[in-house]
Amino acid sequence: MTDTRLSRDSSSVTLQDIAAHAGVSRSTVSLVLRESPLVAERTRRKVQKSIKTLGYVYNRGAAAMRGGRTQTLGVVVYDIANPFFGAMVAGINAELSQQDYVSFLANSEDSVSRQQRFLERMREHRVDGLLLCPAAGSSPDLIKTIEDWGMPCVQILRYLGTPPYDYAGTDFRHVVRLGMDHLVSLGHQRIAFVGGAEHAVSQDRLKAYDECLLRHGLAYRRLILGEGVTRKDGFLLIQELMQETSRPTAVMCHNDMVAFGVMLGLKRIGLTPGKDCAVIGTDNVEEAALGDPPLTSVATHPYAIGEQAARLALRRIAAPKAPREQVVLSPSLVIRDSCGKPLSENDIRRDITACLN
Repeated sequence: MTDTRLSRDSSSVTLQDIAAHAGVSRSTVSLVLRESPLVAERTRRKVQKSIKTLGYVYNRGAAAMRGGRTQTLGVVVYDIANPFFGAMVAGINAELSQQDYVSFLANSEDSVSRQQRFLERMREHRVDGLLLCPAAGSSPDLIKTIEDWGMPCVQILRYLGTPPYDYAGTDFRHVVRLGMDHLVSLGHQRIAFVGGAEHAVSQDRLKAYDECLLRHGLAYRRLILGEGVTRKDGFLLIQELMQETSRPTAVMCHNDMVAFGVMLGLKRIGLTPGKDCAVIGTDNVEEAALGDPPLTSVATHPYAIGEQAARLALRRIAAPKAPREQVVLSPSLVIRDSCGKPLSENDIRRDITACLN
């Protein structure tokens, strides 16, 4: 005999239907759906079996309207193709999964208008909070707007406005100091900075670059910025840079993607990375160790940043009025072959002569 309770459209299945099928109360079904620890494991399995048999789909949106939480966090980054963000999102998801949260990931492609569409859509879906790496050119008022929506927001890596705000990232000034100090220790006196975008963290890097030049008494200063911070930008910028009369012997790159492009560009014009021009990247993505040559990079620990950002967001959701927090991790230098060996006295004299000529 066919069970008539299984013949109805699964979209119309109610909690009472599940309760009748499982032989429990409606309130027990509700507790199971909310993953309450008050339900015995045997009963939980029985209810879950009935849910699967009847094809019931939990309406989390309706539950959120009743309970005020969706257990979701919006995540907006600007370049999901960059492996840095892959590692960072992995850290975010690892932390969220422990708290029964899931993330909604969006890629702004560094477009302010695209970013705005994603933010509005996430608001419509009632995410409990946001992890936002602002697109270049975003207005400082954006964070205030999000706060006015009543949506907790943690900025990651980049930031808008002035403190107090919730933020998770790394010390990008120290990133540049580590790279520049290493290049100077190898004897380089003409060090260029390659890559950048229109946001506060890029300005932090460039300020640190100038501070290092002053501290080490270096007269050569060359910033060359492209439209973005991709492999293609590095590839094109280094070829332009190396055509100059006073060309650098070393380059500090905005990130590893730019550095990979720089090394490819050097090879394109017949130069050898690490020999004809030292190269340092930033982030220490997995590919850095596999490059030709392996890339010296300043590690910024994206997975750990993702974990810290998720924890901060969950703390903010739980305590909206608590003091703002900034979690800033310390970078570390990973030395590989792309910087080559220390310059000899002859190398330095040759470089000075080339500069004068």
